[in-house]
Parts: sequence; structure tokens; C-alpha cells
Amino acid sequence: MLRFSKILAVLLVLLAVALAVYAWLLSRNPAPTRPAAAPVASVPTAAPAATYAVVVTTKTVPAGQPIPADALQLAQLPINPAGAFRSPADVAGRVPVLDLGEGTPVLEAQLSTGLALKLADGERAVAVKVDEVIGVGNRVTPGDYVDVFFTLKADGRDIERSQARLLMARLRVLAFGQASVDGNASRAEGSNGRVSTVPAGGQRAEAARTAVLAVPVADVNRLVLGETTGRLLLALRNPADAAEPDPRLFAELPPALQPLPATRGDKVRAPLEGIDRAQAGLAVEDLANGGARTARRPVAAAPSRAADRPAPSGLEVEVIRGDRRETVRY
Repeated sequence: MLRFSKILAVLLVLLAVALAVYAWLLSRNPAPTRPAAAPVASVPTAAPAATYAVVVTTKTVPAGQPIPADALQLAQLPINPAGAFRSPADVAGRVPVLDLGEGTPVLEAQLSTGLALKLADGERAVAVKVDEVIGVGNRVTPGDYVDVFFTLKADGRDIERSQARLLMARLRVLAFGQASVDGNASRAEGSNGRVSTVPAGGQRAEAARTAVLAVPVADVNRLVLGETTGRLLLALRNPADAAEPDPRLFAELPPALQPLPATRGDKVRAPLEGIDRAQAGLAVEDLANGGARTARRPVAAAPSRAADRPAPSGLEVEVIRGDRRETVRY
């Protein structure tokens, strides 16, 4: 019994020592404190909606007229439409293709684009037919300047003599074949153009069939008549060469339509210019003769006296071909 008591006492002493060591270790490494639980919100708050800066109109803008700067403002909208603008300066002066109401976001698809924006005031884009010879061996590129020559063959009527001369000088090329100054391929050329050249790189190029030129509106009639009654030829020129014919050295071609005479008390009217000149038109005879109309070849007069006429024998038919008359007897 005494021995058992001694063993129990030793065990208790060892346990006390172990507890003391454990207490000493706990005192060196304090237990981590648990974080306080976050208070649970009773009512969830919604996140603020995102807005975007978009240029909108402040008043109605009609189609076909430049947008004034005072008709634009920057507004914060909950939507971000494709093609929207971020600055009114990027829209001022652009021309819409449809009417824009007040408060309408201005989009790129609503504004005019293409070759029309490359024309200066008083210019028109006119397409002419070309081939490898007319188009300087297909060496013309958009942005070049060309002189337009034309040839006329005598026909005995409006054109008294064959001729070749400069029709218009220093016209800007807006498009040649599928290439264009605005970077958009021509839809008219399509994929029907015939392959005519093979560049050094091995890629085949389609031969151009049309060239689009920037022509002053008053001279469009000259270009149209020159192409329909004769043959055009484009002459490529250096863009730094600004030489043009002196209009004071040649007579002005008369218009096909004469303007109304000035009424009493009105000032003397100035010569027709611009779109008024285009409205007046141009005659083929004046284009061919430079405005100096030549007298028609006289037609041989028929005998005036009945005694000088041969006795009719049967039926007579008078045939008129233009300015020629012929009597056929049956």
C-alpha cells in the first residue's frame, strides 16, 4: 500500500510539472482573438447606375444642312450607343442624312460620308469611261491631277473640221477604278473588271473602267459633250504644277439657253457663272468652233422659173436628208 501511494505521488508531481510547463508556454504565445462579426445591414443599398458622355442635339436639325455648334451639347446618358461622339467639336459642321429631333444622340451612321465630303464648294464629282490608253496606262491614282484633252472628228454638220485640244486643266482625281481618296472601294467596279496587268509582286490588278473627277459645276457641260461627241484622253501632271490656260486669251463660249434681257432700271447683269452657267448649257457647235459659228454651206437653189424646169415625167418625190434635198422621179 505504501508503495502504491509513492507511485501516485510521483505521477501527481509529474502532472503538476507538465501543467506548469504548459501554462508557461501559453503565457509566451497568447491565443489569437476572434474578429468581431460585421453588423448585418438591415436594408441592402443599390449601386449607382453607370452613365456615359454622349453628344446630343439641343434643337431640331434638318437633313442636308450643316449642324451648327449651338445645336450640340454633351449629356450624361445611361446608354452608350455605337458610333456616338464624345465631343461636340467632332460633330459641328457635319451634315446629317436625316432629320434629327431635339435631344437625339448624334451617331456616325446618321451623318454624310464618302466622296461627297471630298468636294470643294462649287465642285461636282463626274465619272468618265477610261481604258488603258485613256487612263495613262492605269498609272493614275486617287489624289492625282490630270489634264483632260479631247478629239473631235468632222461630221460636215456641227463639227466642220477634226481637231484635238485641251478641254479642262488640272482636275483632281477622286477615284480611279476601285481605289478612292476616301479609302472605300468602288461598288460600281465590283468584280467584273477584266484583269489586264500583273505587278512585280505577282498580284493581279483589275483594269479601271471609270475615273471620277472633281469638276467645277460650270464646266460639267463641256466634259459631258466632249465625251459624248468625241474621245477623251487623260494626261497625268505633277501635282506641284499649277499652270492653267489664261481665259482672257480665248472667247467665252456662248450658252445654249440665253438669259432673259434685263428690264429697264435693272443693272447690267454679270456674265453667267457657277450653277447658272451650268443651267444655261452648251451647244456642240459652240464647243467645236469655240463660239464662232460658221455659216452653213449653201444648198443649191432650185430653178425659179417654170420654163427652166424639165418637163415632169411621171411622179416626183422630194427626199430631204438633213440639209440636203433630192428629187426622185418615177
